[in-house]
Amino acid sequence: MTDDRRAAAAPTLEDVARAAGVSRATVSRVVNGVRNVDPEIQQAVRQAVSLTGYTPNRAARSLVTRRADAVALVVSGAGVEPGEAPGASPGTGVSAGMRGSGLKAGNTAGSGTTAAPGTTAASGTGATGFEPEAGARGDGSSFTAQVFADPFFGRVVTGVVGSLRPHGMHPVLMFAESPRAREEVVAYLRQGSADGALVVSTHAEDPLPALIAEAGLAAVLFARPARPVPVSYVDLAHQDGARLAAEHLLGRGCRRPATISGPLDVPAGQARLTGFRDTMARHGHACIPVAEGQFTQESGEAAMARLLTEHPDLDGVFAANDLMALGACHVLREHGRSVPQDVAVVGFDDSSAALACRPPLTTVRQPVEEMAAEMTRLLLDRLARPDGPVTSVIFEPELVVRESA
Repeated sequence: MTDDRRAAAAPTLEDVARAAGVSRATVSRVVNGVRNVDPEIQQAVRQAVSLTGYTPNRAARSLVTRRADAVALVVSGAGVEPGEAPGASPGTGVSAGMRGSGLKAGNTAGSGTTAAPGTTAASGTGATGFEPEAGARGDGSSFTAQVFADPFFGRVVTGVVGSLRPHGMHPVLMFAESPRAREEVVAYLRQGSADGALVVSTHAEDPLPALIAEAGLAAVLFARPARPVPVSYVDLAHQDGARLAAEHLLGRGCRRPATISGPLDVPAGQARLTGFRDTMARHGHACIPVAEGQFTQESGEAAMARLLTEHPDLDGVFAANDLMALGACHVLREHGRSVPQDVAVVGFDDSSAALACRPPLTTVRQPVEEMAAEMTRLLLDRLARPDGPVTSVIFEPELVVRESA
């Protein structure tokens, strides 16, 4: 069968209208999401669509709704252009960790376009797939590979895709690791190629949230921005999570606790350290040894080695994320310390690293999937009510007790 004959055989709006017993105009209103249609008629049209196998023409629908039915999922850093002198923003890029959100550097296998967990990579638009866009190719390939290798990003994707799918929308994955890439993201949104943006920043100095706000574009952030920006965001009560970790170590009888903090130039790293220190101070521990890490396993190993050198009698460790806790457990084993008999270890995130750890890691759960879903809901609400207020949603952490503490 030729393409022309296949096209001729494809169900049309008229076929749906006949099956539903309504006019073509009514079918068009229902398909395009117009709200002033009786619910019973909407149901009849949806059943007819299912019966006939009709698939709306996305391009034609966009002309009617002025919507792309796509949302940009942007992973943004504060990097420099390829060839520029590094060091203008110390610790920039994914190699320093997805700061403030939990994404870390990692290795990736294979090459070319890589699908995030639970999604498919696509060169065109798909109902649940990703379109690699600005910054996803070329000079940003290392940044891209590191993001795809991180389990945190997969959890974000799961929450976003699951929330967009019922609305017939799909995410377009974009990377903004340089000034040029950020300009491309803003231009992409301005021209209507995506209806709005979900932004996960990799660095405290990321200028993209401010650029989006200045352009008046619809967006929601994952994690509170380091500087006030009139953009809605979701975040976790990080200090409360650190308090749970401290109280658990104290409850086990730890008398010489220490902590491996996250990077201290971002709100999440600061908040987790503050929460842990404050709780310990209230229980008489005035001075807590601290070794700063970068949310990576390697930095956790290095920090744990420093702490053991300087405080060999420590008996409890709170690591500000699970990958650093995993690294800490490796070093403790290498030094002949048993976990948790000699040193109790608590992590943060409840990521896949917590289950990969031996022994399995006691950790503070950050509900990433739920946070990503709420981020998506806030964006869809903003698209429906452009004049609605900027808001924030703060999630509560939960202690998950396993064998490490």
